[in-house]
Amino acid sequence: MRRVLALLCGALTLVASCGWAGAEEEDGGGVPGAPTGLTAAAGSATSVHVMWNATAHAEVYEVYRGTRKVREVPGSEHMVDVTRLRPSTVYVFTVRARGADGRLGPRSREVRAKTPAAVADDRSAPTRPSAPRGRVAGSRAVQLSWSASTDDRGVVSYDVHQGGTKIHSVSGGRTATLVTGLRPGTSYAFTVRARDAAGNLSPASAAVRLTTRGTDDGRGTAPTGFRAASHREGRAYRVDLSWVPPRVDGEVAEYQIHLDGRPATSLVYGGSAPRGRATYSFYVGQAAGVTHRVRIRAMLPDGTWGGFSQERTVTTGAQG
Repeated sequence: MRRVLALLCGALTLVASCGWAGAEEEDGGGVPGAPTGLTAAAGSATSVHVMWNATAHAEVYEVYRGTRKVREVPGSEHMVDVTRLRPSTVYVFTVRARGADGRLGPRSREVRAKTPAAVADDRSAPTRPSAPRGRVAGSRAVQLSWSASTDDRGVVSYDVHQGGTKIHSVSGGRTATLVTGLRPGTSYAFTVRARDAAGNLSPASAAVRLTTRGTDDGRGTAPTGFRAASHREGRAYRVDLSWVPPRVDGEVAEYQIHLDGRPATSLVYGGSAPRGRATYSFYVGQAAGVTHRVRIRAMLPDGTWGGFSQERTVTTGAQG
């Protein structure tokens, strides 16, 4: 059975960890995998903000610019500002995770970012972001938005702060973000600051104070539009899934699929993960007329599981 599954999995264009109906997840060992969801965006003319999804078994992350390691951050963090860069220059970044025993996992995929041109003698900071707003998106996430700042040379990025700590950054063309990895039933205060190409920071916006829900209903971080069907392939049946990824700030590159109440298979995208409707198909057996319950959840960029999608039922060999 496992040999057949391995052959079926190997034919997929996605990088997937395949299982079988009702299988328990196996421990992948202590060696971290390649960090997923890597993004890089200029924070100023001399800095780039690099982010990635949290990786299991990571004690330390090593950040590389080209082939040179430029930063190390603890495994509890998954973002960094790479500074002292040149203006108007394209840089390539990768990240590797290091386990507790010192072993390094594989590199992430490469991402590129171009710093903007330097602006001579620019000492004018952007205006303060106005009209900050927020809403709770379940027990572990909040949605933040604000009105755009202005600057005589242009806003390059926005920094999001929780209390006095910078926790996130988005490009200057965006005025909204989803903050995940929060604690249930906890009060938070968020502010936003704008940054220009010279690195000048605006005053902080007014604080947005939100309290996450005390129970985790998962609705704010669950895949939506979830559908399930079955088709026959040779002598076997496969379940075909489609869904819309949860709206988070960052890339969702890993999903876990539950079949009949238990983990059945996990899906990890090796390249860019879809932001629109996604699809996946997996083996469930050779018998017709078997009814299964299936649902899916996403690994969020902060390394926590989002909420489950709606559960669907599908019967092998059913028509229509």
